[in-house]
Amino acid sequence: MLALIDRAVRDARPRDPRFGQIAALGALVLAGTVWFGFELPWWRPVAALSGAIAAQWLGSWIMGLRFEWRSAAITALSLTLLLRTMGWELAALAAALAVGSKFVLRIGGRHIWNPAALGIVAVTSLAPGAWISTGQWGVGGWIAVFIAGAGLAVTRRAGRAEVPFLFLGFWAALSFGRALWLGDPLAIPLHQMSSGALLVFAFFMISDPMTQPWHRGARILWIGAVAALGFALQHSWISSPRDPCGAWS
Repeated sequence: MLALIDRAVRDARPRDPRFGQIAALGALVLAGTVWFGFELPWWRPVAALSGAIAAQWLGSWIMGLRFEWRSAAITALSLTLLLRTMGWELAALAAALAVGSKFVLRIGGRHIWNPAALGIVAVTSLAPGAWISTGQWGVGGWIAVFIAGAGLAVTRRAGRAEVPFLFLGFWAALSFGRALWLGDPLAIPLHQMSSGALLVFAFFMISDPMTQPWHRGARILWIGAVAALGFALQHSWISSPRDPCGAWS
């Protein structure tokens, strides 16, 4: 499966690297449903794709831009990896808000927020029928290898393979540092680092090239700041001080 994803990404590069990203994300959604037994009914990705493409068409029409469905499909599939909803309306709304934010929240001609992450946060904050399913990706095993392999196939072709590894490096330093400070066994941070949800974020969320600083030095500082903020929120707000497991577990 990983070889097929890498081939799809490689073959798509002369045309548009986004085709490869769509292939990788689609394979993850399919694998989650077929092989890993996620409760992912067919209408959820369909609703997300419909909402995203509709918002993309409307935004392009209002702004007088050429309609581009590929970036909308990437946003919808990325959102589907983590978001769960009680009905198709919330899935479509999350995708529409995510894509719509790219037309509204812009600085210097670029959108400033990761669209999929923004859509997830907006809908889960506003609607009781939407939530984030991080535990479904499990910890360790073949699923972690599958996510990392699919993500690497995409980020390598896009020239941003350093981003997920830098983020994971910062996160590992914080996790092992916290374990040493608390006197916890190193098996705890090792367990946390193999979280499927952490890998999904590293390879398919923070690696979005459109929401990263262009300068390499600024990009490294930005990645470190995101890791530090996420780590602080997880261990200071979401989990208790001595809880070895967190939101990524």
